[in-house]
Amino acid sequence: MTSLRELDGSSAGGQFLRTALALSVLENESVRLENVRGDRSTPGLRHQHLAVLETMAELCDADVSGAELGAETVEFEPGLESADGPERGTLEGGAYAVDIGTAGSATLLCNALLPLATVLESPLSVTVTGGTDVAWSPPLDYLRHVKFPLLRRFGIEATCEVDRRGFYPDGGGELTLRLEPSRLERIEIVERGPLEGLRLYSTESESLADRDVAYRQAEGALERLDREPSLELAERREITADSPSPGSALVLRIDHGTGIAGFSALGERGTPAERVGEDAADAANRFLEGAAPVDRHMADQLLVFLALAGGRIRVPTVTEHVETRCELLEDFGAKIELEADGETTIVSIPSPLRGGE
Repeated sequence: MTSLRELDGSSAGGQFLRTALALSVLENESVRLENVRGDRSTPGLRHQHLAVLETMAELCDADVSGAELGAETVEFEPGLESADGPERGTLEGGAYAVDIGTAGSATLLCNALLPLATVLESPLSVTVTGGTDVAWSPPLDYLRHVKFPLLRRFGIEATCEVDRRGFYPDGGGELTLRLEPSRLERIEIVERGPLEGLRLYSTESESLADRDVAYRQAEGALERLDREPSLELAERREITADSPSPGSALVLRIDHGTGIAGFSALGERGTPAERVGEDAADAANRFLEGAAPVDRHMADQLLVFLALAGGRIRVPTVTEHVETRCELLEDFGAKIELEADGETTIVSIPSPLRGGE
């Protein structure tokens, strides 16, 4: 194997692995990841992380060592053919299928693949079986109705079709991510524009339909939300979904002149449906009280795209995820500037990484 970029995940979780693998493919650069998920009580690769690694390897014909459950060291060498010199590569599309095998997050796997749209030569579809709405990951409707529309504004063409929802603990959901070859434009999301509308997506499994869970979640959210007159309800969907596990989810989307923000909550056994809606609304209210144009979860998810295209984003707070992702991007050569501006911070990357030029 050629020279490796060595990375240490001792103070990071699964996002470190997912982002590092995506950057390895985008930059066509071999990496060695040590202490994978080192700050977790059970370090090393779990099912969902192994699924990401194996999927990335299959997409780019990579040579891999450490592709096994519990592995704490992984080496990954992309097999991309160079298109514009020895340091660039392009990725063939095609159709793939991935079975995570547990309620591991299908949406986090999709998040890892999204940046690859910038190096695709032809359309890519990946059908994933796993958890579509599970803890510690964005619910399916956040992905479809918040992140995808925002990225589309900057050139990323991504859609997601769902055949079945998968809640914890059984998972068993199925979705298909479709990516088109995309040219990413410079990202500037600094000032929040005028509020334009509110969208609400409330989902219940069929087993909860007789309790009106989706309706009660929606009502709980709308009653708690501090809505200004300009924040009119533009869309309200209550969905009863096929799923092998009982479960529910709610996503609120706020549109404004320069961006989109999203807020979510998942149902839990013993938690009233109204409380689920209230939890999402509380997060939305905190956003409305601030000045940032993106929500706290989108803040760190956008940083890879910011590194590929260059630009600026005002984030509500520098979370641990933002810090970790900034450090990883700097390891790959990104020049990042953080400027505190009142209660918010502007993250700037003046020049894109090589793969985004």
